[in-house]
Formats: sequence, structure tokens, C-alpha cells
Amino acid sequence: MGSDPQAYLADLLDRIHDHKINRLDELLPWNWAPVGAENSQAA
Repeated sequence: MGSDPQAYLADLLDRIHDHKINRLDELLPWNWAPVGAENSQAA
């Protein structure tokens, strides 16, 4: 989850409402990455 649980929870609550149900495992603490981190890894 990283070192900032508050950032994780804020991001989780912001993203979960429109996240696909079959991809919820991406939002689990051990799989979670901030939105910016995901984009930088894909490049």
C-alpha cells in the first residue's frame, strides 16, 4: 500500500464508484498504485 494510508483511502473512495467489478482486485492495498504511478509505468 505504500507509506500513506490516507492517500490510499482517498483514492480508493474516489475511484471505486466507477471501477469495473471484475477489476476490484486492483484496488486492494497490496495491488494499489496511485493514478499517476500507473500512467508512468505504462509509458
